[in-house]
Amino acid sequence: MAVPPFTAHRSPTRRRVLGAALATGAALPLGAVVGPAWAVPEGRGPAPGRLTLPEPTGPYPVGTVPLHLVDRSRPDGIAGPGHFRELMATVWYPARNVEGHPRAPWIPAGALEAFLTDAGFGEMAPLAPVTAGHVGAPLMRLGRRLPVVVFSHGAHSHQGDHTVVVQELASHGYAVVTVAHQYDTYTVFPDGRIATPLQGPDTPTLPGDFAADVRFVLDCVEQIAAGHHPDVDRRELPAGLLGSLDPRRMGAFGWSKGGTATACAMLADTRIRAGLSLDGPMQMRPPLAGALDRPFMMMSAEFTRATDPEAAAFWSLLRGWRRDIRAEGAVHVSYGDNEALYPQVAGILGWSAQQLQEAIGTLDPGQAVRIQQAYPLAFFDAHLRHRRGHLLDGPSPAFPAVEFLS
Repeated sequence: MAVPPFTAHRSPTRRRVLGAALATGAALPLGAVVGPAWAVPEGRGPAPGRLTLPEPTGPYPVGTVPLHLVDRSRPDGIAGPGHFRELMATVWYPARNVEGHPRAPWIPAGALEAFLTDAGFGEMAPLAPVTAGHVGAPLMRLGRRLPVVVFSHGAHSHQGDHTVVVQELASHGYAVVTVAHQYDTYTVFPDGRIATPLQGPDTPTLPGDFAADVRFVLDCVEQIAAGHHPDVDRRELPAGLLGSLDPRRMGAFGWSKGGTATACAMLADTRIRAGLSLDGPMQMRPPLAGALDRPFMMMSAEFTRATDPEAAAFWSLLRGWRRDIRAEGAVHVSYGDNEALYPQVAGILGWSAQQLQEAIGTLDPGQAVRIQQAYPLAFFDAHLRHRRGHLLDGPSPAFPAVEFLS
């Protein structure tokens, strides 16, 4: 798929905006950058001076661990002969005890520096948020194996871009694996190599390439479930992780191109029991073909069935449970961490309310965050855990902005 127009012009804008905020914030007095009141409960967040993400609402603290993965079934023509598709991934999970385990960064330091460089701010000191995930914390056993959800990011993005959703699911008892799609992301490999997005007709960054990454990660999940270590460097895993994942309850979701890749992967791989697209454009060549008989939900913003023929065509392929919702006032970036970070950016840069709305739409940021926390959780609870709820049945007074398109 050619990068859709929204990606080509919005992704650099997002990098520049966040880069400007981090660079400007670095010059402010400690404590000058303050997140919204709902972002981090008192006593639980990072030191003042950083941008903040909202804490997850689930009953469990969150652990996280990176994985270095190599898919030896796919040669890497860019890296050269003898090289294979190489990925970084991160597992998020409910933790038993987080004491003494540091919080994970939103984006690794080296990748953040590349992010800032691409935004035009060189080596400015970052104030990027930390997450609720604690690196290496022991996994909490919950009586049965954990359902698994794989996350696929958007074009020119990074695997932490939807941390609000990811850590929310983990805090409610899911294992979530986020994928850094090589050549279309910012990430750091264990040997210090820093990956940044590349451009070119032969670069493996089509939705089908992302989908192949997702399917390979499912293979790795099955290895972990069987007690095997998939990390090529054999680094120590958190206590309790091996043998803790449930390969019979696996789902996937993604934003933008990652949402499109989720649909591709699901059509090709029946191991994915439920799929969720966060405003995926469904622009694929060749077009998606074949019916999909498993649950799928679309959270639409700019790529609605009414305005996007390819989204409508994909909808017609869904033969199982399906739902399409849209939050009034949402734009393409609304179902992600931007809704938590941009209001803080606006305060740093002195934006007007109009300027903030131009960046993230007119949807109230607080409600946008709660929508991200509630609806993906309700979807996967219904279809991976068979927990009956009513949030997906129709409009809710708790979320007045959410309309049900189908």
